[in-house]
Amino acid sequence: MLWLLGALLVLALAYFALLDGWYLVRVPGAVLRARLLQPPVRDLLAEQRFSGRVLPSDLDLLLHMNNARYLREADVARAAHLTRCGVLGALRELGARAVLAASCARYRRSLRLLEPFEVRTRLLGWDGRAFYLEARFVSLRDGFVCALLRSRQHVLGTSPERVVQHLCKRRVEPPELPEDLQHWIAYNEASSQLLRAESGLSDVTKDQ
Repeated sequence: MLWLLGALLVLALAYFALLDGWYLVRVPGAVLRARLLQPPVRDLLAEQRFSGRVLPSDLDLLLHMNNARYLREADVARAAHLTRCGVLGALRELGARAVLAASCARYRRSLRLLEPFEVRTRLLGWDGRAFYLEARFVSLRDGFVCALLRSRQHVLGTSPERVVQHLCKRRVEPPELPEDLQHWIAYNEASSQLLRAESGLSDVTKDQ
């Protein structure tokens, strides 16, 4: 019995030492919870909320939440969001997938140890190649928006329009994207063109 416990302890240590253990548990857990325990959200543009709390493992040397943790929490919340609104299911049924192609973050105020917060995620819209999402980190102490993240989910194997049509059973016009988001999209496209030129690639070669 002792050898079995020892083996399990070694396996657990190896799992967390060699792999990003909590991430590999939390994302599937969030998806399963959204699919099995939470009601579906029929409105694609509706905001969804994902609760969290700053843990000691989230802290940096200044004793507030590490800036990389915001991206991690936004990733988990985004997986739950896309599950509840049906986008992940539609992608699977269409034999397609979505990958994170770009993101940006604005940090406005630190989240401190044990501070409760919500990640409020919403789909801002889509174009011919990608979905655009926003995640707001809101302190539950006073409602202050501590950080704002935007992300571009590039769709592979189909188009965002087909995904939405599959979900809604009809063609849906995308909403007009916010002006600041349009500037960010233009910046990303200009950056891609510059990098393609530096790499000697043609303009028709697209980032994946």
